[in-house]
Amino acid sequence: MRVQKCLAAQSALVAGLVLAGLSALGVSPVRAQTPSPAAQEQIRRISIDDALALALENNLDLQVSRLTPQLQDLSVSQVRTSYVPTFNSSIDFNKQTQPPASLLAGNATQINTNTGRYDFGVGALNKWGGTYNASFNNNRTTSNNIFTNFNPSLSANVSLGYTQPLLRNFTIDGTRQQLLVSQKNREISDVQLQQSIALTARNVKNAYYDLMFAIGNLEVQRQSLELAERSLKDNRARVEIGTMAPIDIVEAEAEVAQREESVIVAEAAISRAEDRLRTLVFSPSAPDFWQLRIEPTDTVQFRPIAVDAGSAVDNALRQRTDLTTSRKQLESNDVNIRYFKNQALPDMSASVTYFSQAIGGTSFIRGAGFPGPVIGQTQKSYASTLKTMFAGDFPTWTFSMQVSYPIGYSNPEASLARARLQDQQSRKQLQSQELQVASQIRDYARQVQTNAKRVEATGASRTLAERRLEAEEKKFQAGMTTSFLVFQAQRDLNQARNNALQALLDYNKSVVDYQAAQEAPLTGSIGTTGLSAGTGTVGSQQQQQPQ
Repeated sequence: MRVQKCLAAQSALVAGLVLAGLSALGVSPVRAQTPSPAAQEQIRRISIDDALALALENNLDLQVSRLTPQLQDLSVSQVRTSYVPTFNSSIDFNKQTQPPASLLAGNATQINTNTGRYDFGVGALNKWGGTYNASFNNNRTTSNNIFTNFNPSLSANVSLGYTQPLLRNFTIDGTRQQLLVSQKNREISDVQLQQSIALTARNVKNAYYDLMFAIGNLEVQRQSLELAERSLKDNRARVEIGTMAPIDIVEAEAEVAQREESVIVAEAAISRAEDRLRTLVFSPSAPDFWQLRIEPTDTVQFRPIAVDAGSAVDNALRQRTDLTTSRKQLESNDVNIRYFKNQALPDMSASVTYFSQAIGGTSFIRGAGFPGPVIGQTQKSYASTLKTMFAGDFPTWTFSMQVSYPIGYSNPEASLARARLQDQQSRKQLQSQELQVASQIRDYARQVQTNAKRVEATGASRTLAERRLEAEEKKFQAGMTTSFLVFQAQRDLNQARNNALQALLDYNKSVVDYQAAQEAPLTGSIGTTGLSAGTGTVGSQQQQQPQ
């Protein structure tokens, strides 16, 4: 009897040391943790569809990606400004006093000339590489030069000019090249936004499934803890009636402490999974962003899907965002090749200019002699001067052609050769990229099929583990086995339950990856889920993304 009391005291001491060790680590038993009413009020119950809708609205990475097309729109608008007409005007006044340089200077002492100019014009580049300009110039001049026939003199002229490239810069020039490339970049930004949306949706779904796994894993660990506590209770009852040695209680208490630790680790995994999901779907500006608890409303179910790797590869090759981006980059390369090919042509351009002028003001009537005395004057108003100018009474037409061509190997020819070589390289890279995409899609398809088989296998393993535990417990009741084997069967059941849950979540995540990989390139691993039972380490089914 004294020996039994000593063993009981030793058992209590060991249990106390285990609990003291947990307390020293800052960990309290899970059973003593009860959520407060304030914490319960912060629970947000959402489905996976709700999570996707919230992510499309609140996700910061998507908000950043949505700004890229707007920036590209501004780049396109910036290039288009080259075609906007430019209006220019100038007004200046000039007062000049000159000494007479000869007897024919027009004045014996000094020559005073006052001039006022009023000029206006407009010019721009057109979409065919040509440039046009129009100018309207006016001036008013007064002078004491006796040879001046008009004083004051009013003159006006209008000039219209157009220059058109005939070879180089005719079908495409630098401005049109920049415009076409910027438009392709705008299209690429739309594809990249589509890629960001697809990847965000995939990340949200996987984060949602990770949270579901963490919650399910906690339930598995709690069930395992309950089994250990029940065994401890049964062992204590057996010790009291004398059918079991008190030393066996130590093993049961140690098992309970170990499984309490697994519960604590599982609870921490839920917090990590919640943080990952909240950063994807909720706005960080919300006042309760970090305090909000997330509760999934969907249940994990096994819904087998038909996997057609051939059709999936065809879909991916047709609509994958990274392949679409590469193809649009090839289109930009075609624009550059077209531009450099045009720049290698001779520079030939034609110009035509029309100039009309008129003069008015106060005109002197002179008598005989040189320069002749002023015997009268006539007036021609500014309006009359403009009428004469626009009537084209004194026109000047000019037509010209300019041709230039470099002798020898030119810079545009070198740029053209480089652009063609880069285009050839990009096309080879696209072929390699398509091969990698096909290999990835086939691997994702295999992951779906593999995980579907894992769901069936782990389900059967869980059922057998439950039966084995029942058998061990019955044998233990009959005294045909030891508590160690019972605890081993409990641990095996715990692992089997966790494996079945992990396989189910892995299957759902592999379906998400299989579908998302046909739209956008995925980053991260394939078929990974959550934590292993009671260890806090990454699951053993993790595989690397195919390269």
